[in-house]
Parts: sequence; structure tokens; C-alpha cells
Amino acid sequence: MLCVIGQALNEQEGPAAMSQVWIPARFYRGGTSKGVFFHGRDLPADREACSQLLLAVLGSPDANGRQLDGMGGGISSLSKAVIIGPSSRADADVDYTFVQLAVDKPVADWTSNCGNLTSAVGPFAVDEGVVRVRDGEALVRIHQTNTRKVIHARFPVEGGRARVDGDFAIAGVAGTGARIRLDFLDPGGAGTGRLLPTGNAVDRIEVPDAGTFDVSVVDATTVVAYVKAEDVGLEGTETPEEIEVRPAVMALLDRIRRRVGVVIGLADRAEKVPLQSPRIAVVSRPARFKSLDGTVHEAGSHDLATRMLSMERAHRAIMGTGALNIGVASRIEGTIPHALTRRTGPPDETRVGNPSGLVSVGAEVRRAGNGWAVDSAVLFRTARRLMQGEVAVPMRLAGLAKDRAREGAATA
Repeated sequence: MLCVIGQALNEQEGPAAMSQVWIPARFYRGGTSKGVFFHGRDLPADREACSQLLLAVLGSPDANGRQLDGMGGGISSLSKAVIIGPSSRADADVDYTFVQLAVDKPVADWTSNCGNLTSAVGPFAVDEGVVRVRDGEALVRIHQTNTRKVIHARFPVEGGRARVDGDFAIAGVAGTGARIRLDFLDPGGAGTGRLLPTGNAVDRIEVPDAGTFDVSVVDATTVVAYVKAEDVGLEGTETPEEIEVRPAVMALLDRIRRRVGVVIGLADRAEKVPLQSPRIAVVSRPARFKSLDGTVHEAGSHDLATRMLSMERAHRAIMGTGALNIGVASRIEGTIPHALTRRTGPPDETRVGNPSGLVSVGAEVRRAGNGWAVDSAVLFRTARRLMQGEVAVPMRLAGLAKDRAREGAATA
């Protein structure tokens, strides 16, 4: 683990009456997500202690689902933390660890990556002086520790800092910003070690007391299980709210997801499958739909449609890693996304319809022997630092963090 007890905690030995301590933090929007960013040196080395601290920072668990007592925003895309430190690999400039915090449960999930917040990692590293670059287009090589993969981030730098302004727009984010190109190198097998975890492009998965479903499981930047919208009683054009008001559909999708998790070996029982992995996505052929901002998108504007779930909620846009995954999946013959794709746009990209509009992703996929391999996947995002300063955590957690770290050092 790359984090150690930071100066901010070590200096907070004040009077017993002090109820909070303050930790240096930055607050970013990256793509369609927001998260709290930390230097690894400012957090506890012990993962459980670090998880408890991050839950407090975001305001979880909150049975009201609002995270009013923390930095979170009440939905999965706004309940995230990022930890940055010096690279532990020769082929990267920084180590980046992602933590997804549940909103209503005391759960910190360290099992996967956030493609959207990845877009802010390079700018953070440059602006914080972790990586030194010249003005112009910067390249920051990122070691994503959750998946043990390398990502290349390219973005403009001016006056020694990452540019924020620009004319690039992404669905789900108001306004425009500087374009950030993310190249995910060799993204296959990020969670399970295999691009197709079951070895098949499509499987018949039996879900107890629910039936049998065709499912394509693809592991590229993250693990996603794909089902046809019609097989779970949806059209594929619904808004997140229209999906969530159907509890039977939400429950079925989660049961399929958990069953897939057991089948591919992520847990030995459904109830032990992590909340974040595998994800589940409903896919359908392109059709006319209205995005959350009121824009009407005709069927010919995109190649494939999806509605994805994250942390047991219907996502309001599309996860960055989810977009990359579906871009890969749509190019693997035999998968459900490939069968539903109607490629009418540029041949080197896939335009994906989602609740917030359209996102385009690129992927270099090829046959390898009797199977498939993916050399890279590309996503374009924008990012902006929203706040910098210190975030408050309860003194009891700061003490726990120090105690755990000392125990770890004593037994090392």
C-alpha cells in the first residue's frame, strides 16, 4: 500500500477536547465523476484504517442516502476517493489507487478503477509537483494499482500547470474544458486476469429462482456482465429513475450480477460478491431516446445503447471504465454488445448512447490464437480542480490510523 501516516495527523496531538483533525485534500471533477484526492503520505498505511477515514470524509454510511455530513453527493459517481503517490514501477510516473465508497453502507471497495477520475490524475500530479513536465502536451504515465495496469494521460500544460479551459465537451458535464486523452494499455484481464473470464463470448447463466439468462462477461479495465434489455423487461432507453422505480428489475439485475461474480470466481457465495465488481450493464440496439438534459438523440446518432448499474444504483451517465469496456466488448465477435452494435459512424470508434447522451470510445481489439486480445482502449475526458485545502475527520479516526500504522511498523 502506498500510503503512510502524514504530517497532518502527526501534528494533531493537541488537547483531548479537540474533536477533529485536518488532512490536506483536493476536490476534483474528473469526467462525469467527482472525488476527494489525497497524497498517499497524508493517509494511514493500514487499509482498514484508511477505509474508515475515507468513509468519514465522504459522509458514509448515510441511511438517508445524501451524505450531508461529508463530501459525497449521495450517488456512486460522487462518492469516491483517489490516492496518489510516487510510482512503484519503472514504466510509470505515479501510482494511483482508487476507492469507491458506498453511500448507505460502511463499505470501501478497493477492487477496481474509475475511468472518469483517471482523467484528473495527470493534472493532479503536474499541479502538485509530483511530475515535472514542460509546457505543451504533457504525458503522464499512470500505474493504476487496483488493476495493476498502466494508463497514459495526455493533456495541455501552460505555465507549469494543467490547463482547464478548452472547447471539448462531454455528455453529462455542463460547459467545455481542455481535452484529456486516456490510453489504457493492455486493459484486458484487469480484474480476473482474462479478457473473457469464462472463456466464452456468451454464457447461459442460471440464477436460482429467477431463470436462465444469456450473459457476456468481459474484463477490460473493469469486469462487466452484459444482458439484453428485453431479457430483463426493459427497452434500453429508460432513465435511471425509471429503472430504479422498478424494484423487481433492480433486484433481478443485482442477482444476475452476483451470480456472475460467483461463476467467475470473485466470491464463493453471492452475498460476498463485491458491490463494485462485476458491474452489470443492460444493452440494446440504438433507438431514439431523450438524455437527462432534454436533448433528443435519434437512433442513427449512436452505435449501441446501454444503461449501467454501479454500487446498486442506476448510473446517470456511464462509468469511464464501463465506456471503455463496452467499446472493447462491441468489437469481440459473439458477445451480446457485438451482436447489438450497428456501426454507422467512424470505423475506429464506438458511439454509446447512455442516460446523459453519447460517449465515443476507441479500442484496438484483435484475434489471438483461438481467442481475443485488446492492445489498448481510448477515452477522452475533461477535468477540473474544484477545491483545495484540508478536510476534517474525527479525532478518533486519526488516533485509530496512527495506532494501526504503529502496529504495522512493529510487526513489519
